Amino acid sequence: MRIGDPRRNDPAQYDELADQWWEASGGFAMLHWLAASRAEHVPPAPGPDALLVDLACGGGLMAPHAARLGYRHVGVDLNAAGLAVAAAHGVRAVRGSVTAVPLRDGCADVVLAGEILEHVPDDEAVLAEAARLLRPGGTLVIDAIADTRLAGLVAVRVAERLPGGPPPGIHDPALFVDRRRLLAAADRLGLDLRLVGLRPSLRDVVAWRRGRRDVVRMRTLSTTAVLFAGYGRKRDPVSAPGDGAPPEGRAAAPARTVGE
Repeated sequence: MRIGDPRRNDPAQYDELADQWWEASGGFAMLHWLAASRAEHVPPAPGPDALLVDLACGGGLMAPHAARLGYRHVGVDLNAAGLAVAAAHGVRAVRGSVTAVPLRDGCADVVLAGEILEHVPDDEAVLAEAARLLRPGGTLVIDAIADTRLAGLVAVRVAERLPGGPPPGIHDPALFVDRRRLLAAADRLGLDLRLVGLRPSLRDVVAWRRGRRDVVRMRTLSTTAVLFAGYGRKRDPVSAPGDGAPPEGRAAAPARTVGE
């Protein structure tokens, strides 16, 4: 399958791999690693009714992390097979689009949008829906692949051939994410968002390959030119400059974002 092939990013691939969602060494191995990394940036639930909305939840790999942190966990996805797996692991599964979630405005304490922005034609619409769902002060965690030539080489041509990497054909570089545009959209939507680069720990990958680790830890990078994560919060509309929120129309200073 070539880059640019219309079969790339075919959702049917998730149905074909549905039995591998919870296999630590299966086709979704790296998604286990990313789920654990996301959880490191989610604060403990502020109360018993705190809600975590997991956009494009797949097979529900965030379930043990959400439960440990004390959240009610709602997962949204279009893929019925994945949602059935997620529900079996305790996720309240909602079948639907990540750009039209049937939940009220401001209902979520945390919104996750992991491994989805590079699979949709309108990543800003997903970000807008996350902003709508979040309460003021709520936490946003994302991860995605950058729109760079380096990402096309590393995340597709190389990673799809490596154990633990993405299944062949799962990504289409034409949908990879423009980070400057994403940060500008976040600011317009009232989200303070910073980006950091991610990579798997090479030592952990070796241990994982030898069966000594189930999950590989993700390490941060100074460049976001391949795989990146975004950590942020929704600004309080009544916040004033100087109380932790940036002035209107001005984004919080991000990490390096453009494959320098």
